[in-house]
Amino acid sequence: MPHPGWSVFRFEGIGTSWEIATPDHLPEQLRDELLETVAVYDRTYSRFRADSLVSQLAQAPGTIALPRHAAGLRDLYAELYRLSRGAMTPLIGPSLERLGYGAGYSLVPSGSPVAARGWEELLEWNATSLTAKEPVILDIGAAGKGQLVDLLAGVLRSHGRTDFLVDGSGDMLHGGSRPVTVALEHPYNPRQAIGTVELDNAALCASAANRRAWGDGLHHVLDGRTGQPIRTIVASWTIAATAMEADALATALFMVEPGTLEDSFDFEWLRVFSTGSATFSPGFEGRLFT
Repeated sequence: MPHPGWSVFRFEGIGTSWEIATPDHLPEQLRDELLETVAVYDRTYSRFRADSLVSQLAQAPGTIALPRHAAGLRDLYAELYRLSRGAMTPLIGPSLERLGYGAGYSLVPSGSPVAARGWEELLEWNATSLTAKEPVILDIGAAGKGQLVDLLAGVLRSHGRTDFLVDGSGDMLHGGSRPVTVALEHPYNPRQAIGTVELDNAALCASAANRRAWGDGLHHVLDGRTGQPIRTIVASWTIAATAMEADALATALFMVEPGTLEDSFDFEWLRVFSTGSATFSPGFEGRLFT
């Protein structure tokens, strides 16, 4: 939660709710710049709108030019694709849509899950240039919201705002001299918490099977090798320097053992299994309720 007395700017963007908390009220010009940052990101990456850049590649093969910050997104996905042996991939979109999580939000399956095609088979993503050799449904949801959190924090910093909490529906980045205490949402009951963690000039992101769940055990965290929802883990939290990394790693923890990820990334983590047990890294300075 933000500090008492802070001003909170609330808005909707990329299909979710946002809050930006700061000590002082944000002027209208700065609010407009924040909203435009969200709008541009949505017009670039949303697979839920027909006029986005990535939706062009769902209609026909071709090349699109992406913003400069796409280079970091590409490098992160490429590394996690490698470490997960293809389980975490931006090409999971077809299975998500077959299971009902598509542009119409039908949440009604239209077919069986399908394994993602190989990245190297379909995509040439060279930093800010992305070429699809065939029509593809690109989904960068495992890291995109986190990257947008970072971009909004960058806008605040460019205006001299160093004390803030950017919260994209649970994916957070904190800056400032006073840490904030954040509740960890219960994976089976969003009105309860399983613990708390202190966030101090870092990002905290979560991935949970209950956040986008429907039908008979269906949810949005899929294994790219099978297209099936992952059922052994129900929630994860990560703390990292950037929200983009924290967001992506929270999803990766459903597919990759923490030790493998720790060889490539500097982060802390907590995982909750479907059995009710939990494991966490030595540096995860949170408090779990008994």
